[in-house]
Amino acid sequence: MSSKILIADDDGLIRDAVTRILEMFGHEVVAFPGGQGVVDYLDNNRDFSHLAAIILDINMPGMDGFETMKAIRRQTDEVPVLFLTGAGSMEYAVKAINLGAYDFISKPIEDLDLFNVKIQRAIEKRSYVLQEKLYKVTLEKEVLAKTRELAEKNDLLRQYSRNLEISTVSTILSLQAALEAKDEYTAGHTTRVTEYALMIGRAMRLPDEDMTVLERACELHDIGKLVIDVSCIQKPGPLTPEEWLLVKKHPVVGESIIRPLTFLERERTVIRHHHERLDGKGYPDGLSGNDLDLLTRIVIVADSFDAMTSKRSYKVNMGRPAAFHELRACSGTQFDRGVVELFISLLQIADSA
Repeated sequence: MSSKILIADDDGLIRDAVTRILEMFGHEVVAFPGGQGVVDYLDNNRDFSHLAAIILDINMPGMDGFETMKAIRRQTDEVPVLFLTGAGSMEYAVKAINLGAYDFISKPIEDLDLFNVKIQRAIEKRSYVLQEKLYKVTLEKEVLAKTRELAEKNDLLRQYSRNLEISTVSTILSLQAALEAKDEYTAGHTTRVTEYALMIGRAMRLPDEDMTVLERACELHDIGKLVIDVSCIQKPGPLTPEEWLLVKKHPVVGESIIRPLTFLERERTVIRHHHERLDGKGYPDGLSGNDLDLLTRIVIVADSFDAMTSKRSYKVNMGRPAAFHELRACSGTQFDRGVVELFISLLQIADSA
């Protein structure tokens, strides 16, 4: 295995001898008369992947082997460093090991096989380090690519889910619009309730998520009337108790229609409870007070106001002043007082504009 090896030794004869031996074993060698040459080489070649090992003499004038080793480690700790030494001092060995030396080579070099074994071991270690580094880089790239791929798939899935939600709601709304269009008394009711509720929500500065839920809940609040016979509301005069019981089923039926659509979980709650009252006398569950969330309270006011001011076969519709009086009269029992006052003020401002 041919590899580039740096060597620094102030003794020209030893430097040349070690260079020739390394070249004999097939290695490329760059030799320097002192440690500063190695440091300068590393400064000018920041990519160290081509280096297999560095051989340093310990006793060199100027920058000795230990100082050179410290400078090398400030630049890289991946290239094995071997020390050339003729001194058998244990103190030198301990110091070299503490600095991170890989091995020692005694000089003069008499056992070429042992010398070659030590060089090959250093090269193998360097090769292992490079392979591990390459593996980590490759693994990081693969993880990054897989993460990006997964993110793209999740984006597509979210977009598909969003489109499916929009398509599903649009289909239901189309059916509801067709139903309303056949009844002069309910035509436009859903649109008006939605506008009223969103007006209140915007004035309250509700979060975007809540505004989306509020809009959908309003658009679907009477969806239960699609599957029950509410033709009785078109007849002149008041409804019989039996007819009222039938009409009062539509919140529960509406909720059951929406239940399979899990993305409408919050809307489903509003749909079921849009005929509840603060005093617990509403239907279908008789909820009261804090059991009714803010979005439901908004829809209750918007829906009731439109029912008061819209033409019905069984009653005379109110003008806005009378409807305002009714909302206030029922505040605290049927309606949320804060929602009522805000709604009335918004309509008055709109009328005066």
